[in-house]
Amino acid sequence: MSTILVTYYSRSGNTETVAKAIHGALAGAEILPFSQVNGLDGYDFVFVGFPVEMHSLPYPVELFLRRIPAGKAVALFSTHGSLQGHRLSREALEYAVLIAGQAKIAGTFHCRGRLSEGARTALAKSPEHREWADMAVSAAGHPDAADLEEARTFARRMEMLAAHGGY
Repeated sequence: MSTILVTYYSRSGNTETVAKAIHGALAGAEILPFSQVNGLDGYDFVFVGFPVEMHSLPYPVELFLRRIPAGKAVALFSTHGSLQGHRLSREALEYAVLIAGQAKIAGTFHCRGRLSEGARTALAKSPEHREWADMAVSAAGHPDAADLEEARTFARRMEMLAAHGGY
């Protein structure tokens, strides 16, 4: 049986909520925020979660991804305020895959997450972030039950891959 870690960086609680759903779908996995992870050597498979901020990754996430050892099996998940499948949500996840380039990326998952009104208002004041702010209005109520069920399905699929070395 492989040793699995679910780790995350969360400011608003969205990513933490998804991390807990993923953790709940995995037998015997450990869950820790980034700040409590001392290394990844003791884990066979790692789920790494983060919020998308300003179309990209928060700096602590970049640092964490760059420290993932070469060859480590990883699944990435993110939360965002944009419409599902929109380029703004995909670009940050694609960037995360590039940064963690030495790792074996088994899969990715993303879902919507609510944005605080303060954050949305701040984004709306900046022309380059206005589109994101407009989309974020409809992210209220996310992650919802359907998002969390999709996260659990993703977790089980990744766990099966890890058990069979299919990543």
